[in-house]
Amino acid sequence: MEYIPRDIEGEFLAYASEFPIVLLTGMRQCGKSTMLNRLADADRSVVTLDDLQERQLAQSDPQLFLQLHEPPLVIDEVQYAPELFPYLKIFADEHPEAVGAVWLTGLQPFPLMRLAGESLAGRVGILHMYPLSQHELYGHGPLEKFDLTIPALKERLAERKSALLPEIYRRAFQGWMPAVANGRSGNPGRYYSSYMQTYVERDVRDLDKGADVVQFAKFMAAVAAQVGQLLNLESLTRDVDIPRAKAQEWLGILQQSDIVFLLHPYSNNALKRAIKTPKVYFTDTGLAAWLGRWSSPQTLEAGALSGQIFENYVVAELVKSVGNSGDNALLWFYRDRDAREIDVVMERDGKLYPIEIKRSANPQKRDVKAFDLLERSLLTVGEGALVCMKEQLGALDSTCLVVPAWGI
Repeated sequence: MEYIPRDIEGEFLAYASEFPIVLLTGMRQCGKSTMLNRLADADRSVVTLDDLQERQLAQSDPQLFLQLHEPPLVIDEVQYAPELFPYLKIFADEHPEAVGAVWLTGLQPFPLMRLAGESLAGRVGILHMYPLSQHELYGHGPLEKFDLTIPALKERLAERKSALLPEIYRRAFQGWMPAVANGRSGNPGRYYSSYMQTYVERDVRDLDKGADVVQFAKFMAAVAAQVGQLLNLESLTRDVDIPRAKAQEWLGILQQSDIVFLLHPYSNNALKRAIKTPKVYFTDTGLAAWLGRWSSPQTLEAGALSGQIFENYVVAELVKSVGNSGDNALLWFYRDRDAREIDVVMERDGKLYPIEIKRSANPQKRDVKAFDLLERSLLTVGEGALVCMKEQLGALDSTCLVVPAWGI
């Protein structure tokens, strides 16, 4: 299978030239180990804690483990042996010149980042990897930040493969996991079925040892039915017949393992009518489609959640674009108590950039009338964008550009 270059390769190598230890986090099977094996020199050894013997040694005698496996080194699945972190700290302190000596991968971003931050503060660079992006699969050239100016967007679109609506839903249905994209797994349904079994039986039970496998899978399906919508914990508790506290715990597990992410509402003192409830999205639309039991791209496109899946697709690409390009932008959404909403609000350098998402190929000025709500914000409002299925870059007026969804 052909290797698909990843947009964060350069950023990872930059971290490895500055920190003695680099930690790469991300969801299961998103390509972390493959990328590090690709970047590693021949003299860098690789050890995975999926190997139960290696894991037991790392847990019971981490000092001996690091004597047997000397840097330069890749330790895969380091979340299984947090006992290593104090000894990695000792190594970093004793060898401050050994930049990039130890590369780590791990599944759960939040717990791992907390452990690494406590044990390895100032000694570890932490990067997060997402599943494949549109740019990695269908673009070329270096990834630039999502800049809402005409020259930047023209250049961005010139480097992408255009797509009509059926192709967008094919991409969303297939998902963004390397094993599916590179052809190693030719059937998305079989792949996600296996993925779910591995995820629930291994990762979930590491975080909640008493979790009922069938009930947790049902919970994930219920969350998938809420993609692109305001998170409704009460509905999840009813649908799965679990207490609210358990629903909150399991949602936290999905976030920790990077299966879902929450987009939080933008608010400040000048926007007193803004709601506080976040919206929920899946990191990989292919998994969301499988959980929703959609059997093909065509049924997904025609289904009841067609619009929400399209929104999830665009928002996830924005998240990947920000993360992979080293952008410092923050992503929010805005909704007030009168249900007036802006799908995404990008905050960068003291400005707010409103973004609306529509599946239509014929956007109208009325689609972005909520943009005016941000004028009451304490920050300057910059150019807006309407992301839709129009084939080419366009504009509604001088303040709002029309951007094809395939260009995100």
